[in-house]
Amino acid sequence: MTINDFLSQWHDSRATVPVYTSGSTGKPKLMMAEKVRMEASARMTCKALGLKAGDKALVCLPMDYIAGKMMVVRSLVCDLQMISIEPKGHPMADVADDEEIDFAAMVPMQVYNSIGDEAECRKLMAIKNILIGGGAIDKEMEQKLQKFPNAVWSSYGMTETLSHIALRKINGGGEDSLWYHPLPGVEISLDADNCLVINAPAVCAEVLHTHDIAVVDNAEGNIRFRIVGRIDNVVCSGGVKIQMEEVEQALAPHLAAPFFMAKRPSKKYGEEMVMLTEDEDKEKIMAVCHEVLPKYWQPKEIITVEKLPMTETGKPKRGSLTPDPSPKREGSNEASPPTPLPRRGE
Repeated sequence: MTINDFLSQWHDSRATVPVYTSGSTGKPKLMMAEKVRMEASARMTCKALGLKAGDKALVCLPMDYIAGKMMVVRSLVCDLQMISIEPKGHPMADVADDEEIDFAAMVPMQVYNSIGDEAECRKLMAIKNILIGGGAIDKEMEQKLQKFPNAVWSSYGMTETLSHIALRKINGGGEDSLWYHPLPGVEISLDADNCLVINAPAVCAEVLHTHDIAVVDNAEGNIRFRIVGRIDNVVCSGGVKIQMEEVEQALAPHLAAPFFMAKRPSKKYGEEMVMLTEDEDKEKIMAVCHEVLPKYWQPKEIITVEKLPMTETGKPKRGSLTPDPSPKREGSNEASPPTPLPRRGE
């Protein structure tokens, strides 16, 4: 979908526009987003970032998902000057050296690529507000972003909330940079499983019960939260609950090749955790795991794949794996990618 395609939908007589979820927990699902709520979300963001009419907004995300659509809506509703470039891995390559940009939204991969190129990084650092969403931000990249002179934000939200409902300022905030702050009009709480519950009537008609395990802090009346991981990514192995994201964070500084943790059924433990990696040296990886991880966090198997399965927006396609390891391809040290089991309701 192009920007013109979306503009045609936006300006037609219907009260909604079709939006697909990112598909991080299965197949992308179609939902109808109310235009009036998209306008409310746009105003919330522009107010939170202090954007004003005439500010320049860089649109470099695809129109297929809510993040790209909302950049256009913010430009329309808040009278921002829209600078549109083709969505690509290196968006800053197409930005003029002397272009002054007040606001840009990107996924982590685009930021990572731009930081790795000296010329692109200079242009990235000049943007007044960088909003990063759609995936986790690597610790090493976050450390680099903390040195940026202008505001860099990590966003929390989902398609159902019409993009983000909370922001975390990565740079210049000290200990507070670890916490998300809800936008005005957004109420948060935890359910019995310590998963985040969102009440944001301006952008979502229903109270939303997420699958994100969170910690909420309400010190001094300033409510904030941080995400521990998804409840879907908890491995219940032999009576021990393991959060896969915490294991990945512990291993990330020690492993160079792309990897992520997954789980599969186990007759002995109920569930067991395994690692998918693009690195063929399984002995080296297991040695790192033994050195870095507690005993009960050790993966039961290292599975080498040619390419990690990811969604279109760059999120791991974890799924549940089949009980038996995939056979190795003849003449190769790589295992075939495991087959996900279907999830309930899909």
